Amino acid sequence: MDVSSFDYELPEELIAQTPLKDRAASRLMVLNPNEQSLQHHHFSDIIDYLNPGDCLVLNDTRVLPARLIGQKEETGAHIEILLLKQVEGDTWECLVKPAKRVHLDVAISFGDGKLKAVCTKELDEGRRLMTFSYEGVFYEILDELGKMPLPPYIRETLEDSERYQTVYAKHRGSAAAPTAGLHFTEELLEKIKEKGVNIAYITLHVGLGTFRPVKVDHIEEHKMHAEFYQMSEETANLLKQTRASGYRIIAVGTTVIRTLETITAKFDGTFQTDSGWTDIFIYPGYTYLAIDGMITNFHLPKSTLVMLVSAFAGRDFVLHAYQVAVKERYRFFSFGDAMFITEGIRKV
Repeated sequence: MDVSSFDYELPEELIAQTPLKDRAASRLMVLNPNEQSLQHHHFSDIIDYLNPGDCLVLNDTRVLPARLIGQKEETGAHIEILLLKQVEGDTWECLVKPAKRVHLDVAISFGDGKLKAVCTKELDEGRRLMTFSYEGVFYEILDELGKMPLPPYIRETLEDSERYQTVYAKHRGSAAAPTAGLHFTEELLEKIKEKGVNIAYITLHVGLGTFRPVKVDHIEEHKMHAEFYQMSEETANLLKQTRASGYRIIAVGTTVIRTLETITAKFDGTFQTDSGWTDIFIYPGYTYLAIDGMITNFHLPKSTLVMLVSAFAGRDFVLHAYQVAVKERYRFFSFGDAMFITEGIRKV
């Protein structure tokens, strides 16, 4: 299957550069792939499409201020590092720019030496294993020296870093936000609970696997990088109960989808408490096991995320929805608008 099959034309001015003042004021496109219908709403209207007994699954990861700017100790050359994932202790897998300047044993200093990093292994695609040294608490130093790792298509300065966090962010470790969750406010979540909809949480720390561009012509040749996930016994039991009672499991975001599908594939279609690393790649032809609906943003052309959504709702219908979104001037990507796909396409 060609990557070009998931391309679409997007005017640059539709890429949202800043978040809306009111999270829930984003627009919401509601899609039913089996009826081939779509409707236009605001995100606050999502409550009208959720039923008592349904379970909404959220990713409670918290984004680290994972972008560090420092200098090579030998030459003073400017080096930028993005923390991708913690490997062990003070050793992290990082994306380094420019990577050609950072080889084995190269030392980088941040904040006039308050934090230092040494390259302990060279990886492909600009990645390096970096071991950090410091005095004090690593995350406190990171809060002081690090910057929020906004995607490269966002060129505006983010005035409030909490707007790149969900209101329920808890477990720090992500290099990017689970952006479908950015639309929820605490008040909206309370109203959803009051309606009788259950809320469950998983954790997936977003890394390079989610936003890495597809550089091959045929999607079957693309390799996802692994990301760490956790699901508690409480969440597993709630999902089992929801499924047994005939209610819907609705995933908020592609990170939740990848976690739930990884676990159900591992445990013969059932939900179990689990943690580990997932490199699952979902594209058309995949049979969903875990979810009955999804809330997601509008994603980059030819991205693995468009492919994942297309596997659930059908490629032609998804790309049609994207064309409508462009025509109706929806806002795209991380700070953009959302879609709710009410059910998966029925396989003939």
